[in-house]
Amino acid sequence: MAGLDQKTCMPCRGDVPALTPEESAALAVHVRQWSVVDNHHIERDYTFRNFVEALTFVNAVGEIAEEQGHHPDIYFTWGKARVTIWTHKINGLTESDFILAAKIDRLDALG
Repeated sequence: MAGLDQKTCMPCRGDVPALTPEESAALAVHVRQWSVVDNHHIERDYTFRNFVEALTFVNAVGEIAEEQGHHPDIYFTWGKARVTIWTHKINGLTESDFILAAKIDRLDALG
């Protein structure tokens, strides 16, 4: 399962089952800084030195989301951002949620 960031998010048709807690836990080890919340969504908080850095990050996340066709909820304020991901069509988690998280983590690795 290494290389989630190299995979592509798959569009959800709404007829796929949400991940089980065990399946979510297996994927979560690849995005360790993200929290699995009630096996419904994953989230991560980011901290930045100022507004501009936070805005730059949010815009970069938006570009990834558009490229992948999978859109997170983003809360953004001065020096902070929280990204929350789940598959809205099934109101739960799919592998694509973890793929998107891994792609967002690449931004963090770039500094």
